[in-house]
Amino acid sequence: MTANSSSYGTATAVSTSIRRYNSFLQLVAGLGGLLYGIDVGIIGGALPYLEATSGLTAAQLSVIVAAVLLGSVFSTLFSGLLADWMGRRRLMILSGLTFVLSIPVIALSHGYGPLFFGRLLQGVSAGLVGVVVPLYLAECLGAANRGKGTAVFQWMLTLGIVAAALVGIYYSYRVEAVARSADAAALFRFRDQAWRRIFWVSLPPGALFVLGSLLVTESPRWLFRRGEKEKTYAVLLRSRSPEQASVELEEMETTAHSAIATMGQQVKDSLLRRKYLIPFLLACSILACNTATGVNSVIGYNTGILLQSGLSDLYAHWGYVIFTCVNFLMTAVGMSLIDRKGRRFLLILGTVGIIIAQSFVGILFKTTESSAVDCRNAVQALAGPSQELTLRFGRAEAQQLLAAAGYSGHTIDSNRASLAIIYSYGDFTAATSFVRSDDPGAAPIEITRASCLPANRIEALFKNPFADLSAARTAPLRIQKALVGPVPGTGHGWLVALGLYAFMAFYAIGPGVCVWLALSELMPTRIRSNGMSIALVLNQLVSTTLAAIFLPFVSKNGYSSMFFLFAGFTVAYFLVAALFLPETKGKTLEEIEAYFAGNSAG
Repeated sequence: MTANSSSYGTATAVSTSIRRYNSFLQLVAGLGGLLYGIDVGIIGGALPYLEATSGLTAAQLSVIVAAVLLGSVFSTLFSGLLADWMGRRRLMILSGLTFVLSIPVIALSHGYGPLFFGRLLQGVSAGLVGVVVPLYLAECLGAANRGKGTAVFQWMLTLGIVAAALVGIYYSYRVEAVARSADAAALFRFRDQAWRRIFWVSLPPGALFVLGSLLVTESPRWLFRRGEKEKTYAVLLRSRSPEQASVELEEMETTAHSAIATMGQQVKDSLLRRKYLIPFLLACSILACNTATGVNSVIGYNTGILLQSGLSDLYAHWGYVIFTCVNFLMTAVGMSLIDRKGRRFLLILGTVGIIIAQSFVGILFKTTESSAVDCRNAVQALAGPSQELTLRFGRAEAQQLLAAAGYSGHTIDSNRASLAIIYSYGDFTAATSFVRSDDPGAAPIEITRASCLPANRIEALFKNPFADLSAARTAPLRIQKALVGPVPGTGHGWLVALGLYAFMAFYAIGPGVCVWLALSELMPTRIRSNGMSIALVLNQLVSTTLAAIFLPFVSKNGYSSMFFLFAGFTVAYFLVAALFLPETKGKTLEEIEAYFAGNSAG
């Protein structure tokens, strides 16, 4: 009886230890997801203050936003190789340390270069986390806990975006208090400190993720591939019973022997066969279309969009908080439906909703942007002998520009107007961000040759391959457009916010929860790792390009054109999902692979 009790107690203790370790693994995964979400969302709250105080052009600000995505392109491309070379756990530690390092680089930066480098480091961290944490979970958690672990990563990712928005709303209240009690110079100084402090606040999650990664074990699959069977078994025992650990170790050995036996046959099996090519192209199309919806741009520029739609700074930040909460809640709804309704159904439902929501937002912006007045001649007259221009846009300046343009209507109120300028030196064109006449703390518009021209011929080649850089260095300033338009009322702003909430809800319930699952399910076993890397890089390239062109495109063509463009891309996404994507709900990976092989045979 005593022996039985002792055995029972030991078994209970082992079972409790396993549960605790599995919970700790999921906690670390959650911190990784939180970190990824903060990487994506932190710029949303900081951007209005960075834009108001940094003196950066619209193109430079777009690059700052896109730098995270650009960094993730590079790290995603090499993350699989790094994970195989140095191990999953070490790569998790490296990704966390990279994020921790990026924060002081950004927060202490003065000028475009250090800011860009810090954001690039954040992107490198995000790309590594986005690949290595799900990979680590898949290899460490048992089958009973794997789905839950992945759900925790996705769930905490959206929570990270919410947390970043809450930090932004806190500083929005602080900025509003300073605006009521201080002069314009003090408000400018506080805004300059606000965006830096927003980044400092995001440092603790990175440090906790590094600490958690130090305390977990290495992936048992990685150890097994290194020939360390004893360590593999010891690691498996941390998260499984001895019986489960023995079975899984035996399965690893069987799979390894099978792979060696079939290696010769795989070499002869051409990768250009339709059973590989069709699912690969389909997965790449879905990944490219997923970010072509503009989701990362809408998240990154959300506060700026709401400000231009008519909301105050405080309301715009609250609007962003609600936006992130919609993402968080609807992701949970999508996760509860994905195995009941299917991937294809949710993708079709989500893309249709996105198209309607984006078109609605585009129409709302079009109604106000069509009233804008071009005051380029009046702005051109303000340029000095140096062919540069500094313009503080307030109520008096708005009234003067409208009067000089001969405007006599009542649609545009000089007390509540916006201005964006498109200008050029020779063959090179640039655009300012929108500024509002009712913002006493806004920095003056700075138009200089340096803000427009590329620094060297290599940069000039990417910006305009047909331009003459030498001629542009001496060319006069030419104001192409100086659009003074009305800033809509608060009611219009909340209508735009509702359209964005609908966009986020349909994205979260459809593409947001389906895309990564569809990617892993569509790729055949033989090409899954490399195929997923290529598709993910394509995904990040599309997202980086859209984020980089967002502000210059909006300055030249308006927010309405940008949202109509996103809606057009989403139409292509809908057609891919409706016409070409098979339903994979309830099918094993082998059944999905056989489906594409059957098509090729047919």
